Amino acid sequence: MTTTSATVSEGTDSPYALSHLDALESEAVHIFREVAGEFERPVILFSGGKDSIVMLHLALKAFAPAPVPFSLLHVDTGHNFPEVLEYRDRTVAEHGLRLHVASVQEYIDAGKLRERPDGTRNPLQTVPLTEAIQQHRFDAVFGGGRRDEEKARAKERVFSLRDEFSAWDPRRQRPELWQLYNGRHAPGEHVRVFPLSNWTELDVWQYIAREKIELPDIYYAHEREVFQRSGMWLTAGEWGGPKEHEQVETRLIRYRTVGDMSCTGAVDSDATTLDAVIAEIAASRLTERGATRADDKMSEAAMEDRKREGYF
Repeated sequence: MTTTSATVSEGTDSPYALSHLDALESEAVHIFREVAGEFERPVILFSGGKDSIVMLHLALKAFAPAPVPFSLLHVDTGHNFPEVLEYRDRTVAEHGLRLHVASVQEYIDAGKLRERPDGTRNPLQTVPLTEAIQQHRFDAVFGGGRRDEEKARAKERVFSLRDEFSAWDPRRQRPELWQLYNGRHAPGEHVRVFPLSNWTELDVWQYIAREKIELPDIYYAHEREVFQRSGMWLTAGEWGGPKEHEQVETRLIRYRTVGDMSCTGAVDSDATTLDAVIAEIAASRLTERGATRADDKMSEAAMEDRKREGYF
């Protein structure tokens, strides 16, 4: 694999100008290499979702032809989509990567966590994540968060310092002028790193199309049994849905984002190809999390509250 290529941008005659996708790729590759030089034990959060897939693709480019010098970490809620877990395991095997799995179910079985009444396990990921970071002494944790997803994520820097409890304090944000990143941290602290911070959902899909990146089929329109709750189409499962009054029906849907099945909604769609998905995203006026994530609707500050506690 090569790194970045200089292509002529639209609207300029300069042969040295990068297209917007090349510029985003170059920035992300620089971030990966910067972390490799500054930190001792980085790890990539990898769920098999599209953003973590793109992030891994960029890491492979950043260090090719050498292997990626980081392991992967997935916080498994126990309510993940089977298609996504299959993709995760196949990708890990294909690239010879090391995968750490922090299981929410194991924490529940051990009595360290309690099931929520609504069956949603997304908020329960924080404790397994923070303890996995402490156990393996990871000092830099790559996440696929983007600033366009949600207002709390828009506040976070590319290098986001977390304290010894993995908590995020917006008042400790550091300036990042001229792409200079400060990775200093005290013992016990670590830094969350977001190489896709400046990408949009549309950028991600256009990059997937350009790079011909394979995704789980769940991201494309397919028929699925779903039921409606709080204005979203959810997949039936052992997590507690549907209830007696919620009717299951077969619809043509796709997922814009994937996470815990209990809080990740589908959207009605006939987009079965990359071009159709890109056209659909370009016309949308709702962010992917705003349209499909019930856990972000618990309160106005739901995401920020979780991040302060150590969430992604």
